Amino acid sequence: VMGSERMEMRKRQMTAAQEPPGSVPNQHGTGNRGSNACCFCWCCCCSCSCLTVRNQEDQRLTRASHELRTELPTCEESPTPTLEEVNAWAQSFDNLMVTPAGRNAFREFLRTEFSEENMLFWMACEELKKEANKNIIEEKARIIYEDYISILSPKEVSLDSRVREVINRNMVEPSQHIFDDAQLQIYTLMHRDSYPRFMNSTVYKDLLQSLSEKTAEA
Repeated sequence: VMGSERMEMRKRQMTAAQEPPGSVPNQHGTGNRGSNACCFCWCCCCSCSCLTVRNQEDQRLTRASHELRTELPTCEESPTPTLEEVNAWAQSFDNLMVTPAGRNAFREFLRTEFSEENMLFWMACEELKKEANKNIIEEKARIIYEDYISILSPKEVSLDSRVREVINRNMVEPSQHIFDDAQLQIYTLMHRDSYPRFMNSTVYKDLLQSLSEKTAEA
């Protein structure tokens, strides 16, 4: 019995697919809506023009979002640091974070501790603060939120509830400074938690030794 019902259903679908557009029953009382009539067709074979337009718009927004994501910093270009610079990193966290070479070395260390998202978030906030265009600010703020603030993101950074609540309220109309409190909190976290371990890591010590040997050779 089930087999005969499936056969009957297939016949109905094939018949509906072969019928000209004008013969589709107007089951929803939509009247003569021209090319949009197919939107209400129950058969899946319909290639509706309005769906095509919607898909094109979705693809355009996806491309724009992807282009902005690729603009957000993932790895900075920097010259090889000097021995003086690397020694200065040991003097203060600010000395480390002020140079691209320092940030890159610190990021390499954070990656080994699975906390690279802290540096990526801090860098993305720095880029956002340089923006003046309202539309770009809103889009970049949304991307940063999705990548680092959302509890659904695998790259979520650790923030207290007060900072999160302020960000959530301000996301209605974000400015380039929407994440300032969060950025400071993550900066402090990296300073207190990760920076001391970085100074004792093989990442830092190997770099320091390599530059010391090069300087001695010269």
